Amino acid sequence: MSTNLKKEDVYDEPQIQFAANIDESLRPKSAKDRTVSPQNYVFMWMGDGVNLGNMTLGASLFIAGVATLNIFQTFVAAFISIAITSTIFALNDRLGYKTGIPYVVHLRMSFGEKGAIISSLLRGIPAIIWYGFQSWIGGTALNEIAKIATSGTFDNVAICFVVIQLIQIVLSMYGFHAIKWVETLVSVVIIGALLYVFVILLKDHSAVIAEKWVRTKGTWGLPFFGFIMVFMGNYAAIFLSAADYSRELKAGISDSKRGLLYFSPILVVYSVTLAIGAMLASVTGITNPVKAFAIVVDNSYITFFVSVFIVLGTIAVNMVANIIPPTYVITLLTKAKFKVSVTITGLLALGSFPWLLVQDSNAEGLNLFILTYSAFLGPIVSILLVEYYILRKQKINIEELYQENGTFSGLNPAAVLAMCIGATGAFLVVKLAWIIGLITSGIAYYLLTKYAFKDSKFKRGTIFEKNI
Repeated sequence: MSTNLKKEDVYDEPQIQFAANIDESLRPKSAKDRTVSPQNYVFMWMGDGVNLGNMTLGASLFIAGVATLNIFQTFVAAFISIAITSTIFALNDRLGYKTGIPYVVHLRMSFGEKGAIISSLLRGIPAIIWYGFQSWIGGTALNEIAKIATSGTFDNVAICFVVIQLIQIVLSMYGFHAIKWVETLVSVVIIGALLYVFVILLKDHSAVIAEKWVRTKGTWGLPFFGFIMVFMGNYAAIFLSAADYSRELKAGISDSKRGLLYFSPILVVYSVTLAIGAMLASVTGITNPVKAFAIVVDNSYITFFVSVFIVLGTIAVNMVANIIPPTYVITLLTKAKFKVSVTITGLLALGSFPWLLVQDSNAEGLNLFILTYSAFLGPIVSILLVEYYILRKQKINIEELYQENGTFSGLNPAAVLAMCIGATGAFLVVKLAWIIGLITSGIAYYLLTKYAFKDSKFKRGTIFEKNI
């Protein structure tokens, strides 16, 4: 079967009788209601790539001021990670793009209605943690702005954190309508600011950067592959919920073109962001990019504008990666309306203790956090891909996904068991958690479905016959 989608292949008019408690935001998005153009989509991923967490990830290459990878090894690892990430994005976004269903409904295909609750929480909880993490860094930048504007009279990161969180809650209430214009504006402005900082670093600190990063011997061993896994773990949650994004993209775009819509912006922006994080750490020895910026750019006016860009970048990243997915999860679990769920998500992020994650002493802990939750996310995406492409041959009855007592009600034991097997294997070698979990759970799920649970109700009915 061809994997390229034509416009007429995309789900157009919902013909499903929904239960009264299914919120509008969880229903399939028809082709006529999709407003995100390919250009908007590219800007969206560019905005997500300008991620201060990614700068911190680049900074984590340095232990006690010494690089574990040199510049060449860093970019080879990044290229490999981005190529794999883009491929998985394009594969896992296809059902959402074709049918318009969100991630929390997509999960029912493999895990069942009850099992989807478990797996959706494994996506939603890390997103809320990242939401708080990004917002705290943004609050730090907003505090720098306030200090400059008040000549040092005001200095309270906590208040700035709350302010920026409230702004994000209000913006996110408008969903992808707000995301489009925010990402387009922010990505252009932020990239310009990053390039400026990049030039400043090369101009004024090239000797230190060359000594500590460019000329370092580095290693092609476990730290190299571990960095690839951390890199992919950083994106694991996003491409897992690919359906949440592709369902908003206009119809008529083939799989290969959608792959480029991921690969191109992530490659360019992530590489620059990662490099700047590593360069800042090599110069200052500080992993918090906001504090490092203030040291490297010793000019109050420039610091002011860079801090503005950081605040905008925080909002851009959170609106793409860390707000919409957990909002859908909360909507699913509580039956609350979209705007109420957005507010709950923001309040939960307020209490996620992000001020602990951003401490310089906790850079390694941040990497461990990424690797730990990605140990579960790798297995989930593997199960979804095996289910859709191998077991179901891309044939699924969407209406049955929304039936409370239908084929997909209850819990699919094969999926839950395979996820646990994959996560267990991942924890055996934490630095390679994502790939071990992906491969192990995929094989386990196929074998369990074909043999141990071959009579499961998840394989009955019209699910192999009706291709929507």
